[in-house]
Amino acid sequence: MTRRRLSFLTPLALLGLLVGLADLSHGSTGEDEDYYMQELLTREQYNQVQMLEKPVASIPDRHEHQGQNPAKKVPKGKEEGSRQTDQTTADAKSECPPMGLETLKIDDFQLHASSTKRYGLGAHRGRLNIQAGLYEDDLYDGAWCAGRDDPLQWFEVDARRLTKFTGVITQGRSSLWSSDWVTSYKVMVSNDSHTWVTLKNGSEDLIFSANREKEIPVRNVFPAPVVARYIRVNPRSWFNSGNICMRVEILGCPMPDPNNYYHRRNEVITSDDLDFRHHSYKEMRQLMKVVNDMCPNITRIYNIGKSQSGLKLYAIEISDNPGEHEVGEPEFRYTAGSHGNEVLGRELLLLLMQFMCLEYLSGNQRIRHLVEETRIHLLPSVNPDGYEKAFEAGSELSGWSLGRWSNDGIDIHHNFPDLNSILWEAEAKKWIPRKMFNHHVPIPEWYQSKNASVAVETRALIAWMEKMPFVLGSNLQGGELVVTFPYDKTRSQGVTREQTPTPDDHVFRWLAFSYASTHRLMTDANRRVCHTEDFAKEDGTINGASWHTAAGSMNDFSYLHTNCFELSMYVGCDKFPHESELPEEWENNRESLLVFMEQVHRGIKGVVRDLQGRGIANAVISVEGISHDVRTAADGDYWRLLNPGEYRVTARAEGYSLVSKKCEVGYEMGATRCDFKIGRTNLSRIKEIMEKFNKQPIRLPARPLQARRSRERRMGT
Repeated sequence: MTRRRLSFLTPLALLGLLVGLADLSHGSTGEDEDYYMQELLTREQYNQVQMLEKPVASIPDRHEHQGQNPAKKVPKGKEEGSRQTDQTTADAKSECPPMGLETLKIDDFQLHASSTKRYGLGAHRGRLNIQAGLYEDDLYDGAWCAGRDDPLQWFEVDARRLTKFTGVITQGRSSLWSSDWVTSYKVMVSNDSHTWVTLKNGSEDLIFSANREKEIPVRNVFPAPVVARYIRVNPRSWFNSGNICMRVEILGCPMPDPNNYYHRRNEVITSDDLDFRHHSYKEMRQLMKVVNDMCPNITRIYNIGKSQSGLKLYAIEISDNPGEHEVGEPEFRYTAGSHGNEVLGRELLLLLMQFMCLEYLSGNQRIRHLVEETRIHLLPSVNPDGYEKAFEAGSELSGWSLGRWSNDGIDIHHNFPDLNSILWEAEAKKWIPRKMFNHHVPIPEWYQSKNASVAVETRALIAWMEKMPFVLGSNLQGGELVVTFPYDKTRSQGVTREQTPTPDDHVFRWLAFSYASTHRLMTDANRRVCHTEDFAKEDGTINGASWHTAAGSMNDFSYLHTNCFELSMYVGCDKFPHESELPEEWENNRESLLVFMEQVHRGIKGVVRDLQGRGIANAVISVEGISHDVRTAADGDYWRLLNPGEYRVTARAEGYSLVSKKCEVGYEMGATRCDFKIGRTNLSRIKEIMEKFNKQPIRLPARPLQARRSRERRMGT
């Protein structure tokens, strides 16, 4: 298999990257060396490990700006006279990664609580960044909330194996209506869930300061790692106008245990030797340069514009003739990071470009065929300004929204002109096709004015989409596991959820399913819901408007203004997963990313030429029964995504006669060739001759003209 051949290629290829980025390292926390130790100890030996080791010298926590105050004492009267100790550790390397409450690696059966207010606020909802439903009594609510407000309540995690615990991250309750959070807590650990040991500072119980509001995560790192199987968080004080409610993540490294079948069964290991880490803007740019140096014959780096702060929006092209549009070759795009805090998509595209370069070099025939038959564009960071904000805070401390918007506070993904309303109004007035086309809907003038609330990133995207003849595209997003397809806006006014299909609904459903069905988790009926929606019941796909209405989305704009069919891939429950999760997330999405790209070769393709063999630009391609047309590119070539079947297709252009023919789409991969030759109409030829010789047509009165024709007929007889 080609991946085995990468083991010696990748270290050499990335050596320059690792050396070149040494001075750019952002000091991300590594996993403890014990996680990788090869000399395994027995369970009995671990049970003898001292529960609390002597605290080691501490260093400043780089996340203190997020709200932690290591030296702050708990006010008397609110607590039992205990004091808060230093929340930092001796060495950042001793901090373990998240155990996976947010990413769902920890399942519901591993979470327990002393009491619960109701099922929707049970222990299974006490996960960092989990989001609530719209209503207060939803089945899926936004935290664990205790049934009683007293210091005897606790939230427990069963690691199912001995684990080195190094810290806790907490949030308050996600709710539009309630304000609930814990302000301080104790931590207890156990090996058998019966005998519990409270973390101490000398002879006193450690009291950790928690949240000051409900959304910003607060991290507390233990003075020394603690080895145990179970861990409890015991709230000691809470917001005085609220209740005991928490969302939690536990930092912990599983101890080596060859007898732990549960862990081995659920472990996902990748065989791809890629650069699995989060990249700053400079590191992303450097990585793209390394890939370009490795594969100069099939890659090209360019930028489509700048962000509000002046950062260039870099894209990388992957093609056998980079920089050129080849007649008959479709163009495909992946974009990511329009919401800067949804980081997983960005890293997946950086991994994808590495993977395709290395696999192409190693002779992978699937990748070679994709590169040689498709012009692929990857734009990893649409909103680099927002990403830098989230990146600075860190994967667990950026919360749900830090960095989502552009620097000027705009949601880029929903910043496009609302062309749906323009089209639907024209349809209601029966203007189509006489006064307006059912495709390439023009952008309204007000949107193009300098005073319009349009992000510079959005304008750059629109110019890019208009310049390149894209056929298929996807924007990678985060926070869910689902694929959404147009329309994203409901047709009925005032309705927040409504099935609103496009004329190409069957094609969109297939495209969405092609990604979801090849993802490791999206269609798994047994997987836990990320937040409030069980999309697995819908095969991991949903019409955007039936989820929640959104005007001016990138998907709707792309479909109505260009030839490109665009979908949104929500690639993971965790918007900003810890870098230790990236190999597994890559495995979850790798096949889906490749399969979806291959769908650009589904349907029909061809060239529209005149009788002299010259390509005709801007010719309209119509499919009978589908009220949405596409147009030819500058060289007269076109691509029309269609499901298998037989179609009557018509090509027409201004000044030319229309031509129709039947085109059949098969089930095998590869678009059916369907070319057209169309001739000029008599009227257009006369106009062309007149314009060429600077003459005007002779206009004769109707009656003299009829009399003249009669005389000519008589003379002819």
